[in-house]
Amino acid sequence: MKKYLNKNIIMGILAVLIFSLSMTMLNTSKTQETASGALSNELIGWGIKRNNNHEQPDVGSKNKKLLDEAEGYCLGNSEKKYIYLTFDNGYEAGYTSKILDALKNNNVQATFFITAHYLNTQPELVKQMIDDGHIVGNHTVNHKSMPSLSDDQIKKEVMDLHQAMYSKYNYEMKYIRPPKGEYSERTLSVCNSLGYKTIMWSFAYADWDENKQPDEAKAKEMIFNNLHNGEIMLLHGTSKTNANILDSVLKEIKAQGYEIKAISEFEK
Repeated sequence: MKKYLNKNIIMGILAVLIFSLSMTMLNTSKTQETASGALSNELIGWGIKRNNNHEQPDVGSKNKKLLDEAEGYCLGNSEKKYIYLTFDNGYEAGYTSKILDALKNNNVQATFFITAHYLNTQPELVKQMIDDGHIVGNHTVNHKSMPSLSDDQIKKEVMDLHQAMYSKYNYEMKYIRPPKGEYSERTLSVCNSLGYKTIMWSFAYADWDENKQPDEAKAKEMIFNNLHNGEIMLLHGTSKTNANILDSVLKEIKAQGYEIKAISEFEK
């Protein structure tokens, strides 16, 4: 009788603990949803107003303020000649190997923001990025505009890719670039809750259309005229022009006294 009594007491205690834990998790979830719901979901489309005098561009004070509050990056220290090189790779157009060669030849570490499609179709290139010491960032599973998604959908878009990278390469992503350069106060908060830093940019040019590539000389002119301290440079890996000019671009950037640093070494 005593044996069964003790068993019933133990079972009762366990039931109370399980109930308490469930209520705590539910309340935490509701609190997170309420906090997220209180934030603005106004879509911000990232844009910059260039300066061709090597001064930092205008990225918009409100947009930068929201990004700074979320501990994201778009512009580095204005006093230091540092440049941070990033690539967006949604799919492979046949040029990334040449880009990786140029980076290796110039001892430059870059950040590649990839989608799930890129990971699934180009595992050898992703492995080479990691092996060469580059940073691989999260560009989400399906490259959807984040403000159009619910909190749970954002988490799935980010964490499904995160977990796939960890499973394949034991590599943990830390940086994210919002697809299409679109975000909101709410989406920044959700990405933060997942342990991610949002990385925007302070220079980009029309290089993304594989079938409408810029002239190489004009591309170089655009890049060199807009070099500035603390620059986060966005290039696309689908660009034949970028692949062809990258080696000489990296050499010229260094010749102008800039140091190309990894995003993990970012200084505000």
